[in-house]
Amino acid sequence: MGMKITLSVIKADLGSIAGHHMPHPDQLAAVTKMLAEAKQKGLIVDFYVTHVGDDIQLIMTHTKGPDHPDIHGLAWDAFKAATKVARELKLYAAGQDLLSEAFSGNVKGLGPGVAELEMEEREAEPVITFHADKTEPGAFNLPLFRVFADPFNTAGLVIDPKMHDGFVFEVYDVFEGRSVLLKSPEEMYDILALIGTPGRYIVRRVYRKSDNLLAAVVSVERLNLIAGRYVGKDDPVAIVRTQHGLPAVGEVLEAFSFPHLVAGWMRGSHHGPLMPVPMRYARVTRFDGPPRVIALGWNISNGKLIGPADLFDDVAFDETRRLAQFITEYMRRHGPFMPHRLGPEEMEYTTLPLVLEKLKDRFVKSEEAKIVKKHSDMLSGS
Repeated sequence: MGMKITLSVIKADLGSIAGHHMPHPDQLAAVTKMLAEAKQKGLIVDFYVTHVGDDIQLIMTHTKGPDHPDIHGLAWDAFKAATKVARELKLYAAGQDLLSEAFSGNVKGLGPGVAELEMEEREAEPVITFHADKTEPGAFNLPLFRVFADPFNTAGLVIDPKMHDGFVFEVYDVFEGRSVLLKSPEEMYDILALIGTPGRYIVRRVYRKSDNLLAAVVSVERLNLIAGRYVGKDDPVAIVRTQHGLPAVGEVLEAFSFPHLVAGWMRGSHHGPLMPVPMRYARVTRFDGPPRVIALGWNISNGKLIGPADLFDDVAFDETRRLAQFITEYMRRHGPFMPHRLGPEEMEYTTLPLVLEKLKDRFVKSEEAKIVKKHSDMLSGS
């Protein structure tokens, strides 16, 4: 067993070149400079900066534990620096994910997405960080279920004695702000009953049942619920530990070989396939999408980030991407109709209510509605 290390992945959309395409290199340089200075001062052990679409991703290791104000303060200051650059360059949506001017000790609830996992390093510590754009935290529900509960995806659930007892899923209700712990395989149907509604119930953490080892963490911030209005999609991040009694890297990646439908895409208002891409394709274009995810493979050695390996940069995922393109074409042909457009519950958090507000006084009761009401009143005896 090695030292206790925290892996923090914190992201934010702070402005982009040409709409929602990608951050400007000067923004990435600004946050890199701040994190390099923090590493030199000993605040963090190591770091890596990248982006997916228009979201800047900070990947940091340190010894201060999750939710530490110094680490969150560093991320906040770095994001403010990137926002300053965005405003100087008149980039689109400068500082979009920063919902407050003041930092209060933790970036949770202020806009940025956060996934943090504290670990005691094993003899080898392989980890994957996932970074998605143009979608919501529930996008990870299906693949994480397959990774940790589906033996047709993860052979280790059947043949690895350390995994055979299964895993515990922490499912978070984003509307009520509360969680429930459910065991797999015993409570598999209960898990599915919840996480099959990814707009509300999110797989937040996964633990190995045999020893309560934390195996996976997902950011659960919903920007629209925080702000009370549409300010962009959440673009979640996730951390998954692998190997040595946990799913193998290949088993984790296998769960992303099917480009399942997720909510987000254009104006956060449409369903589309989650396409696994290499970093060089982590830029959205068509209809501001389609939604995409990258997977960065690391080994952590005394807190140092060894990597990344660009895990979706492989011909093995070419067919997945081709299927995602086919699904994209099929869904786009629906135009503004469901099921491409989100259902009315989710559309409440987009800009559609502004249109409906404009039309509300033009609706009048139809004759058919009056007749139906009359008959209803007669049947009810009123």
